[in-house]
Amino acid sequence: MKRIHVAAAVIRGADARVLIAKRPLDKHQGGLWEFPGGKVEADERVEAALARELLEELGIVVTAAQPLIQVRHDYPDKQVLLDVWEVHAFTGEPHGAEGQPLMWVTADQLTNYSFPAANQPIVAAARLPHCYLITPDGIAPQRLLEGLARALDDGIRLIQLRVPSLPPAAYRALAERALALCEGQAQLMLKGPLQWACDYPGAGWHLTAGQLREQAGRERPIAASRWLAASCHDAEELALAAVLGVDFVTLSPVLATASHPDASPLGWPQVADLLLGFDRPAYLLGGLQASDLSAARQAGAQGVAAIRAFWPD
Repeated sequence: MKRIHVAAAVIRGADARVLIAKRPLDKHQGGLWEFPGGKVEADERVEAALARELLEELGIVVTAAQPLIQVRHDYPDKQVLLDVWEVHAFTGEPHGAEGQPLMWVTADQLTNYSFPAANQPIVAAARLPHCYLITPDGIAPQRLLEGLARALDDGIRLIQLRVPSLPPAAYRALAERALALCEGQAQLMLKGPLQWACDYPGAGWHLTAGQLREQAGRERPIAASRWLAASCHDAEELALAAVLGVDFVTLSPVLATASHPDASPLGWPQVADLLLGFDRPAYLLGGLQASDLSAARQAGAQGVAAIRAFWPD
């Protein structure tokens, strides 16, 4: 069965809301909501297909877009490759040129709408920021909280509380304070034994590679309504993460790092190859700076994860 190549768009308005459209009842997955777009014709560039489809469907002209995520999905009756781009500038007023209902929603409201199964990773990518802050170790808890407050002021919206040197009781106490600090401003991802997860319903959970391997063959360990992430380093771990149903991953190390001098860096070409067949948002980690965000996006990643690059001095 030939895989159908589709160009789709996460279109953001000036207020950061996302445009979604309802599929006609007589089409495949009819009645569900989707991200606008359409088929890529033979020998057509994806950018050209996207521009053509959005002009035909919505009456807008794309002026700025960049790759967001690729999703391969097999339905019982068809196989699709969704080539998704983030459109953050356009001219014209979007309207349902083909009679389709449209809706502007906030990123977090996307979970309130029913999408085709192939669109679920796109919903995650649309909700996630492009920067993932990992907290530094070896800092006193109070100073770490002060740094987190500055990071929130700087616009950081996704944070992993990673403090391996803290004893469990101290980490748990710090997690409570960090959750209160981040409430309404950022998503906090915690680490530690999975049995802790039920104690922090407002937090997401970031699995170590070891935990990911331990979960092989099991069901997703926390509810689908909560963010679940995993640390990955190779194709096998990426495959395990996909089967487990994680929402996003970190992939590392991209470059050589002082903190892990013995780890062999993947390098940009291998990172791009690994992400080519991976259908979840991925943050690249290891020796990267904020200035590497564009390269990360071009390699197929959601963005960059880092400690030093995002931690406020």
